[in-house]
Amino acid sequence: MTRKAAMRLAVPDLVSNSYFPAIAAVELGFLRDEGLDVELELLFPVTDAAVALRDGQIDFLAGCAHAPLYADPAWGDQKLLAALAQNMYWFLVVRPDLDITREDLGKLRDIRIGAAPGPDLGLRRLLEAAGTDLTGAGVTIAPVAGVAGDVSFGVTAAQALADGKIDAFWANGMGTEVAVRRGVGKVVVDARRDGGEAALYTFPALMTTGRTAAERPDETAAVTRGVLRAQRELRRDPSLATKVGTALFPEMEAGLIAGLIERDGPFYEPAISPEAAAGLAGFARATGLTERDLTYDDMVAAAARDLWQTS
Repeated sequence: MTRKAAMRLAVPDLVSNSYFPAIAAVELGFLRDEGLDVELELLFPVTDAAVALRDGQIDFLAGCAHAPLYADPAWGDQKLLAALAQNMYWFLVVRPDLDITREDLGKLRDIRIGAAPGPDLGLRRLLEAAGTDLTGAGVTIAPVAGVAGDVSFGVTAAQALADGKIDAFWANGMGTEVAVRRGVGKVVVDARRDGGEAALYTFPALMTTGRTAAERPDETAAVTRGVLRAQRELRRDPSLATKVGTALFPEMEAGLIAGLIERDGPFYEPAISPEAAAGLAGFARATGLTERDLTYDDMVAAAARDLWQTS
């Protein structure tokens, strides 16, 4: 098979389980097997990554499904190719000494929560739905200092929690696992597994532009197939994640990644259901990301749907 020109695939967090099927597709050679030369890069935050995708600076993005709205409130030309996993995928982790439970979210007071731009909107919506008056209660949700460039958010947030710079964070499973194992944090919300309306706010997705999908349909399909293959293989053998982690992650996180992927495996379903799309559209309207009533066809690439059936 003839090797294609290099393409760029960005993730907004590298030392993380959130977008791992896309990372693994590159590192385990599944995209190379499709005849593609794909460069993986870290581009934080996802709000900037969405703009880079819109402007053609990258070819594909693995990020939160609502990211395109930061590049165009009308959604624009960006298209979702597949879900990397189902459901909103962040955790709310707080200091162990804070007496807070999932049922107490409406009572939060005077707390500093670290959250990345993009994911932060999921937390704001979740807390508001729980009855929290963010301003009146003194709840601050803001980025964690020092997260920029090639620094991964979750593990940096865990360190900030340990250092007392924040009281809580909203981040991925890797940062959560690090904080819990070090004894510096406890989980209050697991959005993916807690269920309810919040689980359907958003999800991790592979995306590109309609322009790329139209001009390079074979390569777009090949990238999608490679990522879906990574989902299948990781579901079958989560230990494959250790090989990727050893190549890309610090030692501690490399030792944790296979366990996180095994836990996420049941959610590795690439199909974007009408229910998931409706949840995403409702979240986008409710949070003011868009004034449109987005439809399934607005958001999801038609050509990618047949590929899900073979996964």
